Formats: sequence, structure tokens, C-alpha cells
Amino acid sequence: MKAIAPGKIIISGEHSVVYGKPALVMAVDRYAQATISGQHNREVSFDLLDFNTSSSLTLNALRELKHRLIKNYHDFLNGELGIRDVLKKPFELFDFLFITFLDTLQLKLEHGVNVKLQSNIPIGCGMGSSAATILSVLRGVSKFFDMDLLPEKYYNIGLEAEKLQHGRSSGVDPYVSLHGGFLRFQEDEATELPLPELPMVLVNTGVPETSTGECVAHVGAKFGASKIWDDFEWVTNEIQEALVNGNIAELKKLVRENNRLLEQIGVVPERIRSFIRDIESCGGAAKIAGAGAVAGEKGGIVSIFAQDAPVDVCKKYGFEIIPVKGEALGARVV
Repeated sequence: MKAIAPGKIIISGEHSVVYGKPALVMAVDRYAQATISGQHNREVSFDLLDFNTSSSLTLNALRELKHRLIKNYHDFLNGELGIRDVLKKPFELFDFLFITFLDTLQLKLEHGVNVKLQSNIPIGCGMGSSAATILSVLRGVSKFFDMDLLPEKYYNIGLEAEKLQHGRSSGVDPYVSLHGGFLRFQEDEATELPLPELPMVLVNTGVPETSTGECVAHVGAKFGASKIWDDFEWVTNEIQEALVNGNIAELKKLVRENNRLLEQIGVVPERIRSFIRDIESCGGAAKIAGAGAVAGEKGGIVSIFAQDAPVDVCKKYGFEIIPVKGEALGARVV
């Protein structure tokens, strides 16, 4: 049994979506894949092929892990634990997901299950890798149990797991990975928009030293009550209008403004600022496409909006260009 789920790019609204403002988010043609099979023992095994690591636990051990992770998350919410300390090992996220799925639906495990995970979505760089992997597991495991859940059930279970990774998740990553397409997302509500054809490429500037959860917490501490989120809302609304009208010149102008706002909240490292200025000097526009970083020089994925990919600028900084296009379909069995 095999299932895939797409990654995503936020066109506008990263960070501000946490404060109830809209985000424009598009699923892209990079995927996480889960392959599920039965095994003779009564254990649940996860093989994380990209990490070259695995786990194998009984149901009792999974439930003990679940209780520990729930306690860790509550300690995080109370300020007693950093978000990076909620999960100790990469596979714990999926161990938690599986037992939560089983318990929520009150399913019995008659034999063991093995889940192999791999992805061509850059990990930890703002493209929704964890959410896509979570949704690929949920769709694959539900098919393995011969079930087809309502979309909101997949979303709610996926979001419960996603919070362990990112803290106060807006929910946008699991939603777009589940449904695919291009969406306006605001306070758990999504409006489908026509999938745009954008003059856009991505570059991976490297995995940030700070996680998404740490960035969100840092920005919240400094700007949580700020009116800057109204400015983010304005630019998101204007970008949506530019996309609807196919006005690429206006889109690039607004992306530059969006980048200035992201710089103001301190999530664009200095080296990435320099890179973006060089893109702008060539007539393009660029911005980080995820949480960015509040320390170090790496900022994860940067979206570049230009008629021609700025090969020389990217080569100067040692950044590889990643061509992507929108993905109309969400998580599914293949």
C-alpha cells in the first residue's frame, strides 16, 4: 500500500497566519511517500529512509510514548520546555501519529505494521515536509485498514501530530497537503483559488539553525501584539488581487514589500537579505517561503519571482535552483 502527499509554498502570509491573518499557499510537485505493509509480529515499525533510522514498538510502548509526548507538549505550552525538546527522535512524530489514529478510531491491531517513509521535499526548509509525511502516512494507513475518512478527520489527526513538531501550528501545512491546489487560508477556513501559473523558481539556502517552532515563538514574544500583522494582511490581499488579474509586475512589487515586512520581524538572515537584494537589482523579486530563521545565515527555501531564473546570482551564493509547479491534487493512495 503506497500513498503520497505534496509539499507546499506559502506565497504570502507566513507568520501572520498564526495571528488570524490570511495566507496564500500552494501545493507543489514535491512529495512525501509512505509505503505500508503487514508483518508477522505485533509491533509497529517505521523506517525513515531519508534519515537512515527506524523504530519498532509494541502498542503498549506506543501508548506510553503518546502520554509522554502529550505531557511534553503541555510543558511547552506552559513555557517549561522548548519545542525542540518535545520530540527526542524523528520517528517519534510518526509513532505518535499511528497510535493516535488507532485510538481515535478505536481500531484493533491484529498483526504488525511496517511503514517506510521517504520524501523529495527539502526537510526543515519551509516546504511542509513534516505535514506532507504525516498526511501520506494517514492516507496510507487508513487504506491499509480499508477505511476512507472524511477530510476533516484526516486534518484533525494530522494537526494534532503537527503541533508536536511546530508548536502553535496554524494548520495551513496539513490542510494544503491534504487538499492540494491553491488556497487562501485563514483561521482554519480555506477558500479554493485557481491554480496560478507563476514565473517562480525556488532556491534552498540551507536548513535554518532555528526550527519553525522556535521562529514562531521568537516572533510571538516580540511582535505578538503588534499591528504589523495588519500590514501583512494588506499585502496578502493585494498579492491575491494581482494573481487573479495576472499582473506580474504588480506581483513582484508586492513580493518585495512582503519581504520588507519579513525583515522587520527579524526572520530574514543577513546573507539572505543580500541575496534578495541582488535578485531585485536584476529586476526580480524574492522572499523566504517558510518561517525563515532568527539566527545563523541559512533561511530555508526562498521563492524567486522572475521571468528568467537568475542563474548567475544563485551560482554566486552557491544556491541550487529548484523548478516547481503547482499541484492540483492532495494526499492520495497511488
